[in-house]
Amino acid sequence: MTHPKKGNVFIISAASGTGKTTLVSRLCANPDNRIRVSVSHTTRDPRAGESDGTHYHFVSKQQFMELVGQGAFLEHAEVFGHYYGTGMAGVEDLCNQGFDVILEIDIQGAEQVRRLLPDAVSIFLLPPSLAVLGERLRGRDSDSPEVIARRLLQAEQEIQQAFIFDFVVENHDLDTAEADLLHIFKAHRFSQKQQRTTIEKILQNH
Repeated sequence: MTHPKKGNVFIISAASGTGKTTLVSRLCANPDNRIRVSVSHTTRDPRAGESDGTHYHFVSKQQFMELVGQGAFLEHAEVFGHYYGTGMAGVEDLCNQGFDVILEIDIQGAEQVRRLLPDAVSIFLLPPSLAVLGERLRGRDSDSPEVIARRLLQAEQEIQQAFIFDFVVENHDLDTAEADLLHIFKAHRFSQKQQRTTIEKILQNH
């Protein structure tokens, strides 16, 4: 019985409103069929169309803190008054099944994961401009002008952190951005480190 090659971990971060969630959904629906997203835990309320266990594991602050105390998270952070965390067990299970796993997380979480998983590939999504980002946030019609102003200020600070990521992709057009992300995923699978087992197998069977 052949076992699947262990999957990779890809960190995808972006400023709020850049289209990260939409692109991650498209990647997971792609015929490539090897990509899964880690379902994070959060203490915020579900938005319209979101369901528990699919988009997030929605938990209370008390439940979240209990999980933190148990060491259940690969990373966790507070963002705009809400807590978010990535369960370690879920990520390991998907990787062991041979899936490439996307961690859709913020800058704080990305830093934590890079320290614990140095082989993880980090990708930062850029908006075409801060002006376009502001239009997208206002188009959501879910935040007050004060909250949007705060998010734009935060976005500028987050974009400054793009320099520490392995790859940077501009989301000007969803189709192009999705294709760019898939190129990164596929290219990494053929890196020397990823192909080490294949090389050794060929050398052993000559």
